[in-house]
Amino acid sequence: MTIDLTRYDPVWRAAEPYMRARKNDVHIPLSFGWAVKLVEQYPAADPDVCLLAILLHDIGWYSIDMERIVAEGFRGENVLQNDVRYLHETEGVRLAIPVLRETGWSDEVIAQVCEIIDGHDTRPDPRHLNDRIVRDADKLWRYSVTGTSVGCDWFGETPHQNWLRNQRILPRFETEAGRAMAEAEQAATARALRLDVL
Repeated sequence: MTIDLTRYDPVWRAAEPYMRARKNDVHIPLSFGWAVKLVEQYPAADPDVCLLAILLHDIGWYSIDMERIVAEGFRGENVLQNDVRYLHETEGVRLAIPVLRETGWSDEVIAQVCEIIDGHDTRPDPRHLNDRIVRDADKLWRYSVTGTSVGCDWFGETPHQNWLRNQRILPRFETEAGRAMAEAEQAATARALRLDVL
């Protein structure tokens, strides 16, 4: 399957102001690249829904103060089930709707994208294949050297500590392809950062 990625350029441009929080201007493009690879592995997935959802899934962080994001979203108790996580999802939906409308997407696509955004971090289980792909793409980027570096800042960890955190997340991957990609990327990152020594 060949996907015309230029069809999403207007959405990138419209959402760009909301990507200037929490290093989302790094996280989102890298996650988008992983989503493309996953969609190519799963022909039953809807490329538009998956790619629009990953592109917009974290823009809600824009509405939240960075100190609160770090304190509650990455360093507090139960970081995946707290008020700031729910808030970034609802804010993400609020911001995504006009972005998608202004760039010409149908109400049906908008509803499917927003259903994924609203719960992508906090919902215990995915609802369908598109949801599973977005969840995996959202995790995959953290296994790269860049993702490890950003993760160290977010969680206040060393690269080795962050590598161990990511190791514990591997069983949470929703697709076989996603897990395999994560394992390969994590091994490459461990070699690049000399985590056998450091």
